[in-house]
Amino acid sequence: MLMVDRIVEYDAEAKRIVGIKGITATEFWAQGHFPGLPVLPGVLQVEALAQTMAVYVAKQPGFGDRIGLFAAIDETRFKRIVVPGDVLRLEVTMEKLGSRFGRGRGVASVDGEVACEATLSFVIPPEGVLR
Repeated sequence: MLMVDRIVEYDAEAKRIVGIKGITATEFWAQGHFPGLPVLPGVLQVEALAQTMAVYVAKQPGFGDRIGLFAAIDETRFKRIVVPGDVLRLEVTMEKLGSRFGRGRGVASVDGEVACEATLSFVIPPEGVLR
């Protein structure tokens, strides 16, 4: 389930990446969350931020095809509902990135209004562990 349509900004020096996700009524969650009032689940907003962060990590030298796994989701706040027709802007700034661990702050917004913010931490298993 891909939650990022495209990357629109990438700045390795600033440790920052921005992705975009267009929200549509045809997505699997829209029929049942909630019937008659489709609202993008908060967990999928966090997943979209995590996928944006994963693109940043994948662009760094030395990571190859290794995949990060959630270690923690902290300081998470949901401040606005996200509905079909919205365009979710996914901005992540890395706070730490080592060979086995990373952490970043993500903000998902619609039209400049914060919908979700979270600090995401992940571990990166050694190459070959998840095969």
